[in-house]
Amino acid sequence: MKTLHNPVSAMSSLSPFSYWVKAAVVFALWALVFLPVYPELWHTWMNNANNSHGVLVPVISAVLIWSKREQLVGAPIRVSNYGALLLAASLGIYLLVLAGHVAVAQRAMIVFTLMGLVLFNFGRDVFKILAFPLAYLLFMIPVPISIYNLIAFPLQLFVTDVSRVIIQTVQIPVFQEGNMLYFAQAQLEVAEACSGIRSMTAFVMLGVLFAYLMDKGWLRRGILVLSAIPLAVAVNILRVAGTGILAHFYGEQVARGFLHEFSGLIVFAFGFILMLAGYLLLNQWGRKDPSDR
Repeated sequence: MKTLHNPVSAMSSLSPFSYWVKAAVVFALWALVFLPVYPELWHTWMNNANNSHGVLVPVISAVLIWSKREQLVGAPIRVSNYGALLLAASLGIYLLVLAGHVAVAQRAMIVFTLMGLVLFNFGRDVFKILAFPLAYLLFMIPVPISIYNLIAFPLQLFVTDVSRVIIQTVQIPVFQEGNMLYFAQAQLEVAEACSGIRSMTAFVMLGVLFAYLMDKGWLRRGILVLSAIPLAVAVNILRVAGTGILAHFYGEQVARGFLHEFSGLIVFAFGFILMLAGYLLLNQWGRKDPSDR
């Protein structure tokens, strides 16, 4: 690793003009290399509800980078050859998976090549500051359908089983067959979207973000991230059981259309509030327990 002549901060106006021009050109070329990937990625974000959260990830990452601007001002620029190796390896893999039409790997290489560029152009000090915002970009990559299908159906059955028990507990007769719930005057299908698989990814993404923002304490951070999975399942069980109870009294129309979509927003907002409350409580606990720092 070598330091640039007249070492300067990563965001200082005193930096050599030519260096920043070259860096801008390199990053522009990097963006152009992935032009074949952007349209399909955008289409997936906009048209697949399971991955709609992905469009927010670059925005969150940009905000996190902006919040680090004061640290970046004090970080010296050191060109790192390790970054060149990471960049070269990632570009090589990208060419292979582009030829092989492996979408998830193509999208992942956007992140890894960007990491290589930052490390190569600005060095370890800057990269260390930006490591989390850059790695967080991996959440923008849609989860492959094969993995979703592997998890979704068992979750559908589990959510259906627990929801049936809850409904029966409040003295409402219901018959279950697979992921179908049958009432006296209505029937309810627990679809893939109601299994919790959709909100699980979003909650894990939020859990990782909250864990990063939390004061030091790996135990508390781990608890917060891991809680995202049961939380996603629990709020969807609440949604299905609540919809089933309403369907019993008001008919199956409550499980369709606007009311169905609105209930999804309500339970997601409820889950977000619970996760935020968990973050605040765990963060407060950490301040009282210095041993976890």
